[in-house]
Amino acid sequence: MPAASPTYPRGPYRFLNREYLIITYESDAAAIREALPEPLEPDGSNTVLYEFIKMPDSAGFGHYVESGVVIPSLFQGEAVNFTAQMYLDDEAPISGGREIWGFPKKYALPTLNEIQDTVVGTLVYGGITVATGTMAYKTENLLYDVAAAKPKDSSGLLKKLGKTQVNLKLIPDVDGSLAIAQLVGYNLSDIALKGAWHGDARLHLVPHVNAPVADLPVRRVLGGLHFIADLTLPYGRVLFDYKK
Repeated sequence: MPAASPTYPRGPYRFLNREYLIITYESDAAAIREALPEPLEPDGSNTVLYEFIKMPDSAGFGHYVESGVVIPSLFQGEAVNFTAQMYLDDEAPISGGREIWGFPKKYALPTLNEIQDTVVGTLVYGGITVATGTMAYKTENLLYDVAAAKPKDSSGLLKKLGKTQVNLKLIPDVDGSLAIAQLVGYNLSDIALKGAWHGDARLHLVPHVNAPVADLPVRRVLGGLHFIADLTLPYGRVLFDYKK
């Protein structure tokens, strides 16, 4: 950490108007098993979540966009989400994410926008568009029943957002060996949903050696989730220490 000008402040970190496009798809069981570090296990669904996230107001981190691969899995019988790959366009959350929680963050150029009747997410790495996700814009409201003019029950979505998230934290020592090798868990908190929609979606992944999102191939897209929320990212906890 630069003593004269720290790369990021101390947390916890509050995010306002954080916008997600999450596309759920079926993938290859063997590829999922290979992407999961033990003792994590596949949950048997053969599903992967591809995420595009826009963060316009992030305490200490500023304004940035992320994109990456998340795998639903099991840790000692508990259903968790493992972050397998992540790409973003801002130094502070790259450094903070890797150093604190062990997010597998790399620099790239993701975007998330509403273009006419479509929610569009892209990921560009080294000048090549390696991921493109699209979803129909606001076709099924998950928070409000327009016909009945009353709110819907959002407890299921809130429970999903509060699910334990897991990262593989690998930090090298001065001789190149691993100083830290851990599975780190955390749970988002103080979640306030501002809008949520479900709808048809499509996802296209392109093979790339330095952004291997296509290593978890798309067999069948199951649907898209688009939502906006305020939330807090707290510090994490060690679930499993490989060096011990």
